[in-house]
Amino acid sequence: MEEGEEQNRTTNPKKVVIQIPSYQEVMQSSQPKSQSLFKPSQTFSQAFSFIKNSEFYTPPPPPPSSSTSQSVPVSDDASVPSPSPSPAVASSSLQNGQSRNAILVSHRQKGNPLLKHIRNVRWAFADVVCDYLLGQNSCALYLSLRYHLLHPDYLYYRIRELQKNYKLRIVLCHVDVEDVVKPLLEVTKTALLHDCTLLCAWSLEECGRYLETIKMYENKPADLIQGQMDTDYLSRSLSNIMDASMEDLARCPGIGERKVKRLYDTFHEPFKRVVSSHPVVPETSPKDNEPSSVNEVTDVEKEGEDGQLWY
Repeated sequence: MEEGEEQNRTTNPKKVVIQIPSYQEVMQSSQPKSQSLFKPSQTFSQAFSFIKNSEFYTPPPPPPSSSTSQSVPVSDDASVPSPSPSPAVASSSLQNGQSRNAILVSHRQKGNPLLKHIRNVRWAFADVVCDYLLGQNSCALYLSLRYHLLHPDYLYYRIRELQKNYKLRIVLCHVDVEDVVKPLLEVTKTALLHDCTLLCAWSLEECGRYLETIKMYENKPADLIQGQMDTDYLSRSLSNIMDASMEDLARCPGIGERKVKRLYDTFHEPFKRVVSSHPVVPETSPKDNEPSSVNEVTDVEKEGEDGQLWY
């Protein structure tokens, strides 16, 4: 064994490993190394501190006080760049603007076929307590009479969740049963006792139309649904008609001369009639003394013969 090892040592000399440098190492070693004379300072003020000792330096004016800065407005606003809003703030403001013009629908209404009939107004799902948020102070709860027959206490608990957060609280009742007397009476009582407005609809299209109309009229004034009064002063009040002259009354269409005279006499004659103390004797015309028929003439002649009265 020992002789074999000695033979291996003599036959296999010691191996030498030669390392070959890479291309980057060769390029770095070939470039001359020069030390930079520029030594940057730590701050801007330290780099230009020598300017204060020169003859060209003048100290800056003192800063204005707080009172003068508030009283003097800045004239050149264009020179001061305004900070641009971040994309997150811009997207949030855009979402708020879209939500104001859209009906916010609760996640409970997912799968409700009513949503297919809301076409004229945008709507979006949101985390709201009510079923449909129609404005800042108005909301709506959807209720089916068929569901009310299965769960009579559902409407009461939903109204209690609203508390007093909304000024206009609408109960949109979908009448989808034939016998509506008893269930509709219960829904009406619950709505009236909790200061809710009840709207009944007999189809899903009508329910969607109600929601669209309420949303579109959210910021409209109340005089749009009031009756329009005529500008003619004769139709405003009865007092103006009573004070009108016959010429003004004759200008009204559909009134003739007789009606004008009767109206004018009725409005201007005294309410109490003056009754004279002396009784009025009715005047008899000579026609009343003449006989009206041939029989009366014969009767008068007979009386003349009997009583010897001659005419």
